Amino acid sequence: MHVLITADTVGGVWTYTRELVSGLMPRGYRVTLVSFGKLPARSQVAWMQGLAGLDYRPTPYALEWMLNSEEDIELSKKYLEELIAEVRPDLVQFSQYAYGAIRANVPKIVVAHSDVISWWTAVRGEPPERTGWIADYCRTVSSGLSGADAVIAPSHAMLSSLRVHYLPPLRGEVIYNGRDPALFDANTRKRAQVVSVGRIWDEAKQVSLLREYNHPAPVFIVGSDQHPEHGSNYPGRESCSGITFSGPKTEEEIRTLLASSSIYAACSCYEPFGLAPLEAALSRCALIANDIPSFREVWGDAAYYFATHKADGLADAIRRLVNDRALCREYGERAYQRAASKFTRERMIDRYEQLYASLVGQEALR
Repeated sequence: MHVLITADTVGGVWTYTRELVSGLMPRGYRVTLVSFGKLPARSQVAWMQGLAGLDYRPTPYALEWMLNSEEDIELSKKYLEELIAEVRPDLVQFSQYAYGAIRANVPKIVVAHSDVISWWTAVRGEPPERTGWIADYCRTVSSGLSGADAVIAPSHAMLSSLRVHYLPPLRGEVIYNGRDPALFDANTRKRAQVVSVGRIWDEAKQVSLLREYNHPAPVFIVGSDQHPEHGSNYPGRESCSGITFSGPKTEEEIRTLLASSSIYAACSCYEPFGLAPLEAALSRCALIANDIPSFREVWGDAAYYFATHKADGLADAIRRLVNDRALCREYGERAYQRAASKFTRERMIDRYEQLYASLVGQEALR
């Protein structure tokens, strides 16, 4: 079976795509991969070296959530239509909403990783003002959702937000994200330290909660503070006692840091799934999580929750787990067992194979 898949190189969608493509190709799938957002760094494409036959097409077209992206979106839609006609896949899978509306004579899947309206509502407490750009964005998303044969979300919380803010998809399903446990070290001796990984410039990550109190253990915040459009810096980083802003790190560096850390702080107020907490769980870190619906759905009783958006609650949770090593180990084990049983790459690929078969027929999988 031949699948054309789109991705972007800006955030977690690239990690998700790596797991998807790396899991599909050993099962006999042909993959044409197209990326948007910006051309990838060399380190971002190193994983492709072991995938003989992967047809990768990088492009610099802007993403639909970026301002002034309208022209790029129209150009990229035309590009995809021509590419589909050229390579003739059996099915197409998009990580952008706009492409659900393109002309194609094969089944179309849209994967809803996140969206502007639900992001804004979670961060600001209310939907954005209906400006011209917001109205155009909503039309783009709704058109893509209605044009897709199936819409996949990484959590029921995300699928519900689509139904609230846009047109409900004709066929909406949840396929949880997955990562390969073999990539992570769950057995290294832990140090009493806290890690949080994510784009520092993204308000939804709420790393500011970690800055409001002193903590009884070192805190490491990993991620870029450079916005992909205007490059703004995260304010106040120099004044944070006990907190190390590590900037961007390689995957190997992050794995090493997670392996040696006892606690991961999932501070986000908006996280449709959360790949970084999953990586921490597969490293046997105890998860301290903001009490939001998506984290409750994904982690159940395997995370130690703090009162929603409350910095004092986060500080209390860190203090509790740092001072009670047995409890910290217990939550690390809970997180690991849940991640290793529910959120692996193989489990994710199994679910996508079922979806593909339902759209194109079982014979096309052979």
